[in-house]
Amino acid sequence: MSINAVIESFWGRMQTELLNRKRWKTRIELANAMFEYLEIFHNRQRRHSALGMLTPIEFENVHFTRQPVA
Repeated sequence: MSINAVIESFWGRMQTELLNRKRWKTRIELANAMFEYLEIFHNRQRRHSALGMLTPIEFENVHFTRQPVA
């Protein structure tokens, strides 16, 4: 899957799971909703097929553990 396909998939999902479900009164409310969607739901709870059905946080913990500097 190309990077472009991943980004398009992300925006499509956010449109379906967040943006199409409600109207916000202000841009601040929308910005806060988008932040919550990304930080709380998308990165910590939603499993991604491109990441082997792990959340992005789980994927990073498995694949990018920091090695101690010698």
